Amino acid sequence: FPFSTLLALGCIVKYSGYLGNWNKLFCSNGNSKYPRLMKLGKDITLWGLEIGLLSMTKGEAALFVLTPEYAYGQRGCPPSIPPNTTVLFKVEVLDFIDSEECDAFFELTYEQRDRLPLEKVLKVAATEREFGNYFFYKQHFKIAKDRYKRALSILGRSSSSKAEQSQINASKLLLFLNLSLTYLKLERADRALKYGELALEMDQGSAKALFRCGQACLYMREYSKSRDFLARAQCIQPFNRDINNELKKLA
Repeated sequence: FPFSTLLALGCIVKYSGYLGNWNKLFCSNGNSKYPRLMKLGKDITLWGLEIGLLSMTKGEAALFVLTPEYAYGQRGCPPSIPPNTTVLFKVEVLDFIDSEECDAFFELTYEQRDRLPLEKVLKVAATEREFGNYFFYKQHFKIAKDRYKRALSILGRSSSSKAEQSQINASKLLLFLNLSLTYLKLERADRALKYGELALEMDQGSAKALFRCGQACLYMREYSKSRDFLARAQCIQPFNRDINNELKKLA
């Protein structure tokens, strides 16, 4: 596997490492509720594990027996790993995120980026949004916000084709909604409202955008504006529990 491929893959895994006959645990992240995103070749450096993980799919679990040349070598890793030790790993892949295209994209000049096909630009933006989603669910909201904005930064190009512009706008809409929610989590209601309103410019009938704007206005105690946004959202989705609960809170 090319080294560049290893460095481009981010993976979220649960793992446990053992010595002997599965009876001596020397490393594990099994107790972590939200395992962190790790880069192959950077955070995961055992050659045997890198090869093993690249052979796996999302959701798959596996057991690997790694001989010294694929693990800690002749020296081992004192005091935990003796020299010339075969180790055992129990691994479960929770998710993969391939950042190779993203890394390559952001090394280009602005002129080079503008010459790329729209399909590639949209794919890079979608991958950056995936990274943002990962950090959001880990409750690292500032990092999530930065990844969403990074994705947004590459979607400023305009297109003479209505179909292409529609694709760009659809990608922007998702990012505006994500940023609005992330700023609510960061208790920056003014920014949440801004991105909610940008989402509404893309889609006036977005109940989610109206809901985010209503939440932001409620947080800022702008009750009349909040009621307006939430009532419009309720008209679109009258049985949405979150919208109805927010209206009760407003009342």
